[in-house]
Amino acid sequence: MEVVHARCAGLDVHPASVVACVRVADGRRVERPLKSFGTTTQERLRLVAWLESHGCTHVAMESSGGYWKPVWHVLEGHFELVLANARHIRNMPGRKSDVNDVTWIADLLAHGLIRGSLVPPTEVRELRDLTRTHKQLTRERAQHVQRIQKVLEDANVKLTGVVSDVLGQSGRAILEAMVAGERDPERLLERTSGRLKASHAVLEEALRGNVTDHHRFMLRLPLGQIDALQAAIAALEQRAKELLRPFRDVVERLTSMPGMSVTSAHVIVAEIGLDMSRFPTAGHLRSWAGLCPRLDMSAGKRLSNRTHRGCPWLKTLLVQSAWAAMRHREGYFHAQFLRLKSRRGPKKAILAVAASMFSAVYYMLRDQADYRDLGGDYFHRRDRTRLARNLVKRLRELGVEVHITPVAA
Repeated sequence: MEVVHARCAGLDVHPASVVACVRVADGRRVERPLKSFGTTTQERLRLVAWLESHGCTHVAMESSGGYWKPVWHVLEGHFELVLANARHIRNMPGRKSDVNDVTWIADLLAHGLIRGSLVPPTEVRELRDLTRTHKQLTRERAQHVQRIQKVLEDANVKLTGVVSDVLGQSGRAILEAMVAGERDPERLLERTSGRLKASHAVLEEALRGNVTDHHRFMLRLPLGQIDALQAAIAALEQRAKELLRPFRDVVERLTSMPGMSVTSAHVIVAEIGLDMSRFPTAGHLRSWAGLCPRLDMSAGKRLSNRTHRGCPWLKTLLVQSAWAAMRHREGYFHAQFLRLKSRRGPKKAILAVAASMFSAVYYMLRDQADYRDLGGDYFHRRDRTRLARNLVKRLRELGVEVHITPVAA
């Protein structure tokens, strides 16, 4: 097999150690020196010096949790780095050891058999950390809201049935009054803004419960956690605005697409960056995000059409954006959803809309082009002959004889 990289190395990264194997090919002779290093900064600098002493040009490592990141930061700029998906470079079972793993990685890299994972530039990676942390904190905030609702139900206070947002202006005022020891429904209603849709009698009955000291304590805890999370989310958003200044034009271009919010545009930029040369086609980008069926065939038969996991931070957001885009009734995405929904069901139809949106993102970023909607009548304009044939067929099924006469353009 042809040797692509004559001097390369493979790394097996662990929390407390890094095992390295350098593969040096000199004609038919191949040497594979091995060495183990620690995970301190000084040890990682020793790793760099050891690899440079062997004339290494390329280094590959597995994407094992987050342990590869500090090693990547130290080696970046010294070598051509390749981050490998652990599932793609799995060795033969029954021969599992650090020495065998690192030797196998070095051999695969030498022959060009490792497909590198996407590792965006530093500024994009920092933005990615912010967007992912923002999503995690938002989820935690939602969990605390659910805990508050659970405590209210236990106290037989039906606040969630009469207030759309428990942490809105009126809902938060009622909760703080309850925590302070107020029990009278009339006094609680005085704290509201007066803009609740429910009637006064319904609100009074809903707030008439059995709130004990234990319930007040259990309400005070999540309210404090929510305030802390709100402050952290605000700090993240402010930091993200600073990092997104170089990408302002890109964000404005992406938000011109139906269903694409500013938050969605931020996440897309953070997850895939701006350099689309890493993806040869839009299909490669859709596959990376997990928006297309996986290839699972044997003996000429397709065994499964399920999509793979893809990028979990991006796939969910794209589906949510697709639902928002589908509500624009005059647009292409709405027409595409209705076209597929009747045949494949709403779940597959909305996934197809998300894939179409991501394809548009690919071309917008690659060509620096603005979004142009194809229109809700795109499918009718694309195939008028088939549409006319289907309409004639339906009329004949109703017992109507139709003769078609083409009209000159």
